Amino acid sequence: MNSLIEILVLAGIAVFLFVRLRGVLGTREGFEKPVVRPSQDDRRGNKPELELVKDGPDLDITDHVSEGSAAAIALASMKRVDPTFNVSEFLGGARAAYEMILMAFENGDLASIKPFISEEVYEAFAYVVEDRKRKGLTVDATFIGISDMSLASAEFHEAGKEAEISVRFKSEMTSVVRDNAGDIVEGSEKEVKRQKDTWTFMRQMDSGDPNWKLVATGE
Repeated sequence: MNSLIEILVLAGIAVFLFVRLRGVLGTREGFEKPVVRPSQDDRRGNKPELELVKDGPDLDITDHVSEGSAAAIALASMKRVDPTFNVSEFLGGARAAYEMILMAFENGDLASIKPFISEEVYEAFAYVVEDRKRKGLTVDATFIGISDMSLASAEFHEAGKEAEISVRFKSEMTSVVRDNAGDIVEGSEKEVKRQKDTWTFMRQMDSGDPNWKLVATGE
């Protein structure tokens, strides 16, 4: 008899605890956010929220150029041909290329950068380097850094799948030109030279080569 009473008491306590917990925690239907999957109607046109975000502006493009601009349309075309293309990564590579190519030119070491510049740019650089040698001049340059850079323009040529991106650089460096005797004929070791350059890089987007080439320079 006593055992039966104990069982009934325990059962009553269990029911009481269940009711209290249900009141505090709620039920699955009342408190858990349901999993929503696109219905047949969603796939036909009424897209869920995540789909709308995906179809919004490409921030990798609009972070650098205005949405809907000619440059933005060109960059989107580049991505369509090569989905691995990333504008921010390209600009990071352009920053590194600018310093590497500029200092190689100043130091007269064109062989190390020949794979990264077009034949026309190479010939223009080589003419200046050879002219220095004929005059017995040497350049001692130190690159300080890039103070500012921005994407100036972008073009995409559908026929050949060729892309051109122009980047505007503002940089600082020191540069000294010496003659055969070692005397300074131009520049100063203490004077910081500030310069502006606009460089244009080109690449065929459907090729297996991910490298861009410098094809034009200007201010």
